[in-house]
Amino acid sequence: MTTVLITGASSGIGLEFARQYAALGWDVLATHRHELTPAALVEAAAHTSRIRLERLDVTDESQARALAEKLSGAPIDVLINNAAVAYDDKMSLDTQDFGRLSFPLFDRIFATNVRGPLAVTEALHANLIAGTEKKVICMSSTNGSLTQPLPGSIGTFYRASKAALNRAMMNVAEAVKSEGITVALFHPGAVLTEKNVRFGQPYPGMIETEFSVRHMIGTISRLGPADTGRFFRYDGEALPW
Repeated sequence: MTTVLITGASSGIGLEFARQYAALGWDVLATHRHELTPAALVEAAAHTSRIRLERLDVTDESQARALAEKLSGAPIDVLINNAAVAYDDKMSLDTQDFGRLSFPLFDRIFATNVRGPLAVTEALHANLIAGTEKKVICMSSTNGSLTQPLPGSIGTFYRASKAALNRAMMNVAEAVKSEGITVALFHPGAVLTEKNVRFGQPYPGMIETEFSVRHMIGTISRLGPADTGRFFRYDGEALPW
């Protein structure tokens, strides 16, 4: 059996990963941070025996270690570090503008987007070694690219967190390369998730979640050791750092 563990699987890209991997016959460990499992994730799990639900707040290192202990000896073929924060109803993109910076938001974004993937990957290191595919996938963004021009100055904390994630995971890739683990960063595209719709963020040219995830799964399936430490668009196109 092939197993994928997905963080932040309660909605959006993470939830769609869970649905699609389950439909492909994978065993899916779908994690979420909520006290009560979100309805959409409950519904997805109700339609298949392939999805197993686990609670994990990636900002809490003790929860990552506890989950690793619970999964001791269980192989994980693909780890998808998807959980991330960009904005929400209380902490909008406006509070990331220079002159109005909200540093509690900075702490939350970096704890989720950078420390979280590092803590989860380290905690599940032994599980990845036990897996067959041995792949770590992190949801990044071209917002974190230092060489690709981006308009405006919005999303200061979010953009910085993705740049930091890219650099951190390049280091992880080097650290685990000899163990046959492939680490890759992905730009999923500008995805029309339900959160973007709810908070009024859609704009022309955004792509559907199903489309993005389907192409990422195809790209993940083609990754090999030679691809470790690289940055890809959802369709496999290499992206600049």
